[in-house]
Amino acid sequence: MGKLVALVLLGVGLSLVGEMFLAFRERMNASREVEPVEPENCHLIEELENGSEDIDILPSGLAFISSGLKYPGLQNFAPDEPGKIFLMDLNEQNPRAQALEISGGFDKELFNPHGISIFIDKDHTVYLYVVNHPHMKSTVEIFKFEEQQRSLVYLKTIKHELLKSVNDIVVLGPEQFYATRDHYFTNSFLSLFEMILDLRWTYVLFYSPREVKVVAKGFCSANGITVSADQKYVYVADVAAKNIHVMEKHDNWDLTQLKVIQLGTLVDNLTVDPATGDILAGCHPNLKKLLNYNPEDPPGSEVLCIQNVLSEKPRDSSPI
Repeated sequence: MGKLVALVLLGVGLSLVGEMFLAFRERMNASREVEPVEPENCHLIEELENGSEDIDILPSGLAFISSGLKYPGLQNFAPDEPGKIFLMDLNEQNPRAQALEISGGFDKELFNPHGISIFIDKDHTVYLYVVNHPHMKSTVEIFKFEEQQRSLVYLKTIKHELLKSVNDIVVLGPEQFYATRDHYFTNSFLSLFEMILDLRWTYVLFYSPREVKVVAKGFCSANGITVSADQKYVYVADVAAKNIHVMEKHDNWDLTQLKVIQLGTLVDNLTVDPATGDILAGCHPNLKKLLNYNPEDPPGSEVLCIQNVLSEKPRDSSPI
């Protein structure tokens, strides 16, 4: 009798594990294939062969790009090289990427940049905030941009116990920003286990010198984050859930969810078109291919334009 019970329990356990893996494969879009789209106005930007993780653009058309991210589980194209911040002038007909020099005593050998965000002060000084992962920890680095010298001056490193597994940030004031946590566990094995079980333990936090707090939670994997042009709404990408959360920002910096825009792709970084208010979303069509990188069968990527974001029926356009 005992053996029979054990066999039944084993069968039930294996069935549950099988269901979890099937559900995980579905969430990864493991069987999805995408047709290549090559718009005529696109061309390869050299110097970014080690990958580009995030981009933020000044009103003048100067774009900052973080490159060289080393992230557990993802392909590393330059394991022995530190990450860099590149600058591009999008006003040029054929823009080129230029690596920015960093001064001010910053340890460039441990630079592992992830999400970035620009803040422009009242005196028009430009500051670049960068999520950094030295020794696979999470910090936020603050730099001042010297436009004439085309360089960054290191000012400060921000650390806090809630700044763990940080993915992206959006800065709304001097040392005031929202940040996303993309995994609850910092161990790579446990992080994978977390995704398989579909745990919703990640969050968005608000940081300021006076207060640090969690302002939204319940995400599978909170990823890209940005803000509307009027700074009334915050948009958060949940990459594992394949959706974008539209959040209302309150005076005390808390966030209230207004809606969730469900998409059929794994949403990563977000930016807002200042002219239209549309959300441009960089996405991963197939997470399985991204995790099991094969240069002969690359995972591909896609960009969606989410229109009428605040309406009752937001619309996602075809991939750009």
